[in-house]
Amino acid sequence: MHAPFSDPIVSISGLEKTYASGLQALKSIDLDIRRGEIFALLGPNGAGKTTLIGIVCGLVRPSAGTVTADGHDIIHDYRAARAAIGLVPQELATDMFETVRNTVSFSRGLFGKSRDPGHVERVLRALSLWDKRDAAIATLSGGMKRRVLIAKALAHEPTILFLDEPTAGVDVELRRDMWAMVRRLREQGVTIILTTHYIEEAEEMADRIGVINKGELILVEDKVTLMRRMGRTTVTIGLRDRLEAPPPGFDDVTLSADGLVLTMSRAGGTEESGVADLVKTLAARGIEFTSIDTTRSSLEDIFVDLVGGNGGGARS
Repeated sequence: MHAPFSDPIVSISGLEKTYASGLQALKSIDLDIRRGEIFALLGPNGAGKTTLIGIVCGLVRPSAGTVTADGHDIIHDYRAARAAIGLVPQELATDMFETVRNTVSFSRGLFGKSRDPGHVERVLRALSLWDKRDAAIATLSGGMKRRVLIAKALAHEPTILFLDEPTAGVDVELRRDMWAMVRRLREQGVTIILTTHYIEEAEEMADRIGVINKGELILVEDKVTLMRRMGRTTVTIGLRDRLEAPPPGFDDVTLSADGLVLTMSRAGGTEESGVADLVKTLAARGIEFTSIDTTRSSLEDIFVDLVGGNGGGARS
């Protein structure tokens, strides 16, 4: 796996946003995103994800705080900061009557980049759009239109790529292609920040996880550490004959009402030795078992625990 560099490419300090309605969408957000990592920002509906992305990308003005993108202040050095960023928004907003190649080339020109048909071709080929290069965007399927949004975001060779719900409503093939492309970009040094309500995608793709809820960043942690610290592993042992009680000495083992299933559940992951000790004890007592199954908490389980069941959703 590509090892992220230690220096931050996006630095957010004391960031707040209160809308004219009085809604406080963000409450003193502090966050550093490391150069070269894939960072997943998770949160329920209305948590503040899209507001946060909008501020970093210069689309929403903050009420307080500072943000730098690749060393550039997003307000005082807006053009340089924005040139470092590619954004794939949720909405399919683009000129439907323009051709694929022209709209991607135009996006490159918007950031002051010189014409580079070779780069545009590489981007379109990577997204399986080259065969559609001369097609009007209006004639494309929903999945192809989303590929065009990604191509537009990559047209000016950004060092930071925001993906705001990039796979919402797209087919499995596109999701697979997109994540393969994300991995390639990360290998090239592009930093990826994504929001998604497909939490299994974050579990598979991300190096670190941030969870935002009600405008507050409640957790930022390395994914593996988070899964180990907050996860739970459950081992279920099916018994051949009914037991009257769990074997003594195992406080975290319960017995089903019918006496035929033992369950060991441990926070932070069940140690192999604990399972082995239980199995040895059963064998020593002549207790035969028919099955052993192990399940571990998914990131989604942890996420639901963190936000009190107010999970999922694209809007914020």
